[in-house]
Amino acid sequence: MALEGLIITHHAQGHGGRYVARLEGESATGYLEWEPAGEDVRIATHTVVPRSIGGRGVAAALTERLIEDARLQGFRIVPACSYTAARFGEHPEWADLRAG
Repeated sequence: MALEGLIITHHAQGHGGRYVARLEGESATGYLEWEPAGEDVRIATHTVVPRSIGGRGVAAALTERLIEDARLQGFRIVPACSYTAARFGEHPEWADLRAG
């Protein structure tokens, strides 16, 4: 899903990371955090989108970026975050990327 004016960047954070979403013209940012769980597994721990930019598909875009990276980099995901778990339930084509 392409959301016009949305830029998602990935930042290392401790041993894990954070995907940060910025919408053009908005000061608020959304994010999806993950932690490592073994060599090729990442736990999606939190997805947070402030109300001021909510309802525009930002959380979905963050999750899709995580999925894209998993396919490109060869890791699997534990969807510990309730939002990410719900998205996995809506996308059976992601089943091969689910760990745990």
